[in-house]
Amino acid sequence: MDYKHKKIDSYRTLLAFQKAECVYDITFYFVSHFLDRSHDRTVDQMLQAARSGKQNIVEGYSDAEGSTEIEHKLTTVAKGSLEELKEDYRDYLRVRHFEIWGPQHEKYQACQPLFKKHNDTTYYQRQINGRSDEEIANIALIVIHQALSLIRGLIDWQDEKFLREGGVKEQRYQARVESRGYGYGKDGRFVINGRDGRCSRDSRCSTNAPQPTPPTTPTTTPTAPTQPTRNNG
Repeated sequence: MDYKHKKIDSYRTLLAFQKAECVYDITFYFVSHFLDRSHDRTVDQMLQAARSGKQNIVEGYSDAEGSTEIEHKLTTVAKGSLEELKEDYRDYLRVRHFEIWGPQHEKYQACQPLFKKHNDTTYYQRQINGRSDEEIANIALIVIHQALSLIRGLIDWQDEKFLREGGVKEQRYQARVESRGYGYGKDGRFVINGRDGRCSRDSRCSTNAPQPTPPTTPTTTPTAPTQPTRNNG
């Protein structure tokens, strides 16, 4: 992603965000229909975990313009929130002795490839409407697993980008060096006009500049002048 040309709401193009939004909407439907908000604290906990999984992707993506470290941290927080939500759904099924669809379950195998193709929340709203709490909880688990996979991929991409380009401070400093024509490059060497060293290409101390020729040393020793002879005649 080119952060220099990001548009408003462009985080919505992230597959990880789209899938996390689906998780939130499924969870909102689930707690509204099957949990008692006045007596069950799990309602708020599940909604907050689902919201955190979505909103931290948004905040991390937006804060990336100022700090890659914050971007990475918030994306990791989003992952942790969905891991927590996953356990809430598993606990709901487990304590009520409901079936948890494993990878070998026929319903899991039917839903998993279909859900991979859909990141729009309206699709899931149609799928869960009128279903039992056992079915919706299992559907939520499949979608959460897919969201987690996408977020892990996003974190890996952030790590690779950081290793390749450095953090925002490094990128800004490098841009300043390039605009001013001098400074310290990524390898720590002093750079002037894009060249290593203390002198520019056209300066007098450049290794490419012509050097003055030293004076030559005479090869013979001059003789003393002879004295004129007197005419005694």
